[in-house]
Amino acid sequence: MSLKENLHDMMANAREQPLVMRLVWVALVAEFVAGLVAARYTSSFIALGTFGLTLMPILFARRFHIYIPRSFMAGIVLFIFATLFLGEVGDFYNRYWWWDILLHGGSALGFGLVGFVAIFMLFQGDRYAAPAWAIGMFAFCFAMSVGALWEVFEYSMDQFFGTNMQKSGLQDTMWDLIVDAIGGLIGAISGAIYVAFDRDTPFAGLIRDFVTRNARLFTKYRSK
Repeated sequence: MSLKENLHDMMANAREQPLVMRLVWVALVAEFVAGLVAARYTSSFIALGTFGLTLMPILFARRFHIYIPRSFMAGIVLFIFATLFLGEVGDFYNRYWWWDILLHGGSALGFGLVGFVAIFMLFQGDRYAAPAWAIGMFAFCFAMSVGALWEVFEYSMDQFFGTNMQKSGLQDTMWDLIVDAIGGLIGAISGAIYVAFDRDTPFAGLIRDFVTRNARLFTKYRSK
């Protein structure tokens, strides 16, 4: 497929995305242009980088032919936008004390669900391949591992580049990990309940949508 055809397909795919995602893209492009005009090159660079990262989930889904629920896709884009653009350019981390907590909790919840889906795919959707609690434990550990790696990243940035990502140091790190644990636990429990009972947990619809639309990855899936 040629570059022109790839670009055409990407634009068509972008038009199918939720309105909130398109609004985020418009805001990032506007900030990129405004930053260039006003010689705020750092803001332009962050806006451009954020825009590129928000396209990654779409490219990932197209590359591996995986359907990602629209609501989850929108959540990923909003998280990237809130973390990199609003957090750094808008200085939301310093303006609002709860901003960091909100993002850590939301990301941990998302990674808990991602961890559950990952292990469920390894079992090809077989509900009986492993106990529900074991799948939930893996999902929780996955979320906590990602959270811990992020804290290592923040520490490295502060040490080598003189940033202040850790804010108050140990206090900030520990609260981040506590929030990660809470968010990851909610996501993991939701997945475990889905496997054990197929009940309508808060995120059962999201999980069911992913499983149904990616049936080839869950060949052993069967209802209880």
